[in-house]
Amino acid sequence: MRYLVTGANGFVGTPLCKQLRARGWAVRAATRMARPLAEGIETALVGTLDGETNWTNVLDDVDVVVHLAARVHVMHDDAASPLEEFRKTNVAGTEHLARAAAARGVKRLIYVSSVKVNGEATQGEDKFAGSDLPSPQDPYGISKWEAEQALHRVAAETGLEIVIVRPPLVYGPNVKGNFAQMLKFVAKGIPLPLASVQNLRSLIYVENLVDALITCATHPAAAGKTYLVGDGEDVATPDLLSQLSIAMGRAPRLLPCPVALLQLGGRLLGKSEQIERLIGSLRVDSSPIRQELNWTPPFALQQGLRITGDQFVHIAKNAVNVEQ
Repeated sequence: MRYLVTGANGFVGTPLCKQLRARGWAVRAATRMARPLAEGIETALVGTLDGETNWTNVLDDVDVVVHLAARVHVMHDDAASPLEEFRKTNVAGTEHLARAAAARGVKRLIYVSSVKVNGEATQGEDKFAGSDLPSPQDPYGISKWEAEQALHRVAAETGLEIVIVRPPLVYGPNVKGNFAQMLKFVAKGIPLPLASVQNLRSLIYVENLVDALITCATHPAAAGKTYLVGDGEDVATPDLLSQLSIAMGRAPRLLPCPVALLQLGGRLLGKSEQIERLIGSLRVDSSPIRQELNWTPPFALQQGLRITGDQFVHIAKNAVNVEQ
């Protein structure tokens, strides 16, 4: 089979393309800018992703599309209308790609959505599921939900098989955002006032997500389904930091602090969203993909965290050596 991967040089796209090639499939990478990719991967420059993107020739002889490219969630969006900007890429761009794929005879499109379609947090023993009534809270989540609905319309009209995957926080080598900031704090041995936090969060190691996407692309029973995916072991923030510390050869440095005080500090500093991600729970039910597609994550949570921590330390040491 031939795969077209959008966002192919991104955090998930890079290992996905490598894994597809390792399994013997042809890969065409749709990218916005020319960047080096792994050997044997064909590149197609498509420019900006929106309702006008030119997919001529890019979809020729493609069997499956894995759509990763998106306008991603940012903490402080300075766009005049963030929702409209998200819609241009995430909704119009996605629907346009799906219709072009259907017209070219593509069999299946795997859409990487977001757990933010379900909501921002879970309570107690609750877990988000693919069958839940969606409750996106921000422009990014809303745009992802609207894109999912657009894809279902295309599927109904054209017969294109759609599979939707909603991952929670994805981590792994070269991770960015809040997780990267956490790694920096741990590496520097900065004490963190999070020992009193009692939450549970689902995460997914990037190679586990890659494996799940390939399973969704190849398994006949996946067509038309929506799956939430995770490593299979939810973790509290203090335990997460402790495991990362050990992986990086550091002693965990966690201080007790009332959660209410952390929330107050977040409000005073304008960091409420970041604090809630550290103290709140967000759990996903990945049992449907395990049962229906017989999928098992190839890496355990501890393995993924160890690899991520090791890689961060390795890069930091190399950077110091270069400076010296």
